[in-house]
Amino acid sequence: MTDPQITPDLIASHGLKPEEYQRILEIIGREPTFTELGIFSAMWNEHCSYKSSKKWLRTLPTTGPQVICGPGENAGVVDIGDGQAVIFKMESHNHPSYIEPHQGAATGVGGILRDVFTMGARPIAAMNALSFGEPSHHKTAQLVQGVVEGVGAYGNAFGVPTVGGEVRFHKSYNGNCLVNAFAAGLADTDSIFYSAASGVGMPVVYLGAKTGRDGVGGATMASAEFDDTIEEKRPTVQVGDPFTEKRLLEACLELMASGAVISIQDMGAAGLTCSAVEMGDKGGLGIKLQLDNVPQRERNMTAYEMMLSESQERMLMVLKPEMEEEARAIFVKWDLDFAIVGETIPEDRFLILHGDEVKADLPLSKLSSSAPEYDRPWVPTPKAAPVGEIPAADPIDALKALIGSPSYAHKAWVWEQYDSQVGADTMVTPGLPAGVVRVHGTEKALAFTSDVTPRYVKANPVEGGKQAVAEAYRNLTAMGALPLATTDNMNFGNPEKPEIMGQFVGAIQGIGEACIALDMPIVSGNVSLYNETDGQPILPTPTIGAVGILKSLDELIAGRAQDGDLAVVIGETKGHLGQSAVLAELFGREEGDAPAVDLAEEKKNGEFLRANRALVRCATDLSDGGLALAAFEMAEGAGLGLTLEAGDLSTLFGEDQARYLVAVDAGALADLQAAAAAAGVTLTVAGRFGGETVTLGSATASAAELSKLYRSAFEAGVGL
Repeated sequence: MTDPQITPDLIASHGLKPEEYQRILEIIGREPTFTELGIFSAMWNEHCSYKSSKKWLRTLPTTGPQVICGPGENAGVVDIGDGQAVIFKMESHNHPSYIEPHQGAATGVGGILRDVFTMGARPIAAMNALSFGEPSHHKTAQLVQGVVEGVGAYGNAFGVPTVGGEVRFHKSYNGNCLVNAFAAGLADTDSIFYSAASGVGMPVVYLGAKTGRDGVGGATMASAEFDDTIEEKRPTVQVGDPFTEKRLLEACLELMASGAVISIQDMGAAGLTCSAVEMGDKGGLGIKLQLDNVPQRERNMTAYEMMLSESQERMLMVLKPEMEEEARAIFVKWDLDFAIVGETIPEDRFLILHGDEVKADLPLSKLSSSAPEYDRPWVPTPKAAPVGEIPAADPIDALKALIGSPSYAHKAWVWEQYDSQVGADTMVTPGLPAGVVRVHGTEKALAFTSDVTPRYVKANPVEGGKQAVAEAYRNLTAMGALPLATTDNMNFGNPEKPEIMGQFVGAIQGIGEACIALDMPIVSGNVSLYNETDGQPILPTPTIGAVGILKSLDELIAGRAQDGDLAVVIGETKGHLGQSAVLAELFGREEGDAPAVDLAEEKKNGEFLRANRALVRCATDLSDGGLALAAFEMAEGAGLGLTLEAGDLSTLFGEDQARYLVAVDAGALADLQAAAAAAGVTLTVAGRFGGETVTLGSATASAAELSKLYRSAFEAGVGL
């Protein structure tokens, strides 16, 4: 097969700008081969190189006494004591999931699981954060159905509990849904594996499933805007097999235990290209590959296809040569391919052979650490205009508008398709602020959550970025966990537009401030840009995944409200309705500024709740929908009615930050009030749980009728 001629159109179709192609010519001193053009395209796109975001990502706080390994590896590593570490990361599979919902979402789960077990960890928990278009949009139901099925099919078959996440709907996602997948695993701190190759002449070994043509060009596709040719991109979506991945997990962990592994990297975005380049570059070595040895499931594959295929369930490893046969035997036992496809070399070269032909001969270091880096022009987001007059409304009608909306309705339809208890260590399943998984064989447990409020970030990127971290902090705290660290998934539009880049810069600033103040460093993450369709961007969505620790299950706050318990608010209520859920759902208005985030107050109130957990029955943070929605959800989950004294929208539905709602036995109130006074924490008795009605001020409705609406609105609203 003859390689195509390198033309301006071919260069453009690979996502390379003319000035980037000129830089390639300067680096290699000649016209690239077709395979070399593909390699540069894969390594220099946004998905692999972070060329528009590196400058700002470097400003994030990534260290702390709890951090063993921060960003730069497959996943972040955090010490949890007793010689153990939690390894975790969040990553996007947005564009593939819009094109092919089931496989796009499934392989997103598969990819993030590989990131975790590549480092020697056994996965113990998964989450997902999903953003879809308007429920009435003609593609939304299909996307929701396919994505949820894909997430469940892969995670359930692989055998990892899905313990949390979020689902939202907004018109900005009509042409570009977001699928952010999170995974966490456990490893011993002295058995963590990294990707940097070491030693000259060491065998480079291909492990796992065979290589096919699925996913060729996937990383480049993920770094481009959508238009009306989207359906033509279907072949760039990978196809996953969770049962093969489960075997790959067990084979890799067995091989790691044998002592044969020098370094290991999963084949994710850009497949064999990215994994080989990253291993070589981190180790300061070159890599020579012989593609004839690559296990292939399709005939007559070209060097270009093999280098850019994103076929799933594959690993690349540098192996101790004396242990080759022992390693091969492990993979044969697990019915997986094991092939020596190359070796490490001392020169700074990425040498690709296919048959007797040299298909690529490039300076390896220029592909990764010397990729383009842009300081994109940006403009700060203008200060939002104040909220206009808000008409009076019946608070029960306002509550119905929220619980009748798919964004705030009960999500059992989603999480019941996920196995949340496989492994038998899940202590808190989806539906509460955070999922909790026991650290097997110990008294410890880990809590996991993900959060962001995109409308806040659009209105005020700095405060919205802070709020995403602060809400994740509160979610963990509400379960009794001490927040440890975070991972981020930065979903934005086209960074070449200064206003979009300004959103990114502002969000990074806010996230960084909050991570420092709340002692939750960023240890891993992912950037997904160009989330636009026909020039229309998504809401800026910097999802924060966070992990917290409970030293023992005695620290867990996971009871249910009981009849007669008091509804008590920790933190000050001012009644902020700008960008609130009730403003959007009841009045169809997205106006005003995001609520201000006082990080000192967040920390103080969080520490107060954790210190006084014995005095509360259960807790939740106050965020979307404010007091009324949080209190309704707490009451409904316990099968109770509810009475709140306030009847005004701002008190009931305001979204002031640094607040929690706790259910407190009346006999414990005085002790909690005394503790609050000593700590300088605002405490307010807002009402009481119990009865068969929901009463907000002077408005009343049947608790059973509201529960029926709440538990049916998701399917009804989306048309499932």
